[in-house]
Amino acid sequence: MARLTENAKGVYVIAVTPFADDGALDLESIDSMVDFYEGAGVTGLTVLGQLGEAPKLTAEESRIVVERVLKRLDGRLPVVVGVSAPGLAPMSELTKAVMGEGAAGVMVAPPWTIRTDDQVFAFYQSVGETLDDTPFVLQDYPLTTNVTIAPAVIERIVRAVPNCIMLKHEDWPGLSKITALRAASDKGGMRRISILCGNGGLFLPEEMGRGADGAMTGFCYPEMMVGVVEAYSAGNPDRGHEIFDAYLPLARYEQQQGIGLACRKYVLAKRGIIKSATLRKPGPRLSALDIADVERLLARQAVRLKQIGA
Repeated sequence: MARLTENAKGVYVIAVTPFADDGALDLESIDSMVDFYEGAGVTGLTVLGQLGEAPKLTAEESRIVVERVLKRLDGRLPVVVGVSAPGLAPMSELTKAVMGEGAAGVMVAPPWTIRTDDQVFAFYQSVGETLDDTPFVLQDYPLTTNVTIAPAVIERIVRAVPNCIMLKHEDWPGLSKITALRAASDKGGMRRISILCGNGGLFLPEEMGRGADGAMTGFCYPEMMVGVVEAYSAGNPDRGHEIFDAYLPLARYEQQQGIGLACRKYVLAKRGIIKSATLRKPGPRLSALDIADVERLLARQAVRLKQIGA
């Protein structure tokens, strides 16, 4: 598989990690999930992300998940692997393992201990050196890391760290950050890197309008993200918004802190993509009222999609 480059675009869906009812890895559901994502038209997959429950996996389980995904895809789509860790040694170890198996690149979020701009820069400079020539994605997700990275700091990192080739943009609000980074590359202040956006796709049409190259996030209907990105790429933003609007109520519900992933897995299981909606403990479960909310949203969504022919 070719390595990730600054030209990456499209939808790199954040994959869930399927578990059986008893919390064990469900390898067969990994296969069916990969098949579904590929059939939905995604450009690539990202595994071991935060909503892939990566912190709940052992080191061996992490390798098993990556190997299974890569084997199922057999080189047809690129795979990015989350390797964030408190230290550089475990990050380097997992990176070498997954790149050796055929991953296209890795993703790194900053540790919560970082506070200043210089500390952010120094961390990613060390990441670049530690990972050698492995292309990596800078994950900018202050809502969970509590680390704020200003556009000027990202510019500084991109200029100094050649293997930083993509920004996973999840700042909120963050549209002005996309604008600033695109202006910087347009003026020659930094090389142009790929910008894929997260936050469940809640701002995807606006992000595409600001110059994003696509999405790197999860949602129980990745068809929404694929449809929006394809519409914008075809020069038809109105169609992109029409598709987005049809899915927005469910996407908004799924974005709730705490139960959002439980909602996503519930719908994926309901769609027959994974066998069980189980989250590995500790993790929330949907209440009967939560499930009723989701079912109502699904019914309304089906009506709207039929109306717009999507």
